[in-house]
Amino acid sequence: MNIEIYGKDNCSQCDMAIHKAQIMVQESNNTYKVLKLGKDFTREDMLEIFPGARTFPQIKVDGKNIGGWQEFQKDYIV
Repeated sequence: MNIEIYGKDNCSQCDMAIHKAQIMVQESNNTYKVLKLGKDFTREDMLEIFPGARTFPQIKVDGKNIGGWQEFQKDYIV
């Protein structure tokens, strides 16, 4: 499983998603990548990648947009 987390600084839900991804990587062959607003992408990029997104983080799993922290927490159990 390849996880991409699009987040920003000072975001508790972003931090929780990163922590969960770290745990998932330790227990399997999963990989994760964290991309930060203002460093790796712009707000305009965000709206192109995740049309209609209104919150951070936004997460992709195996190239598929799954939503944010709540969806990641609910649908991907460690």
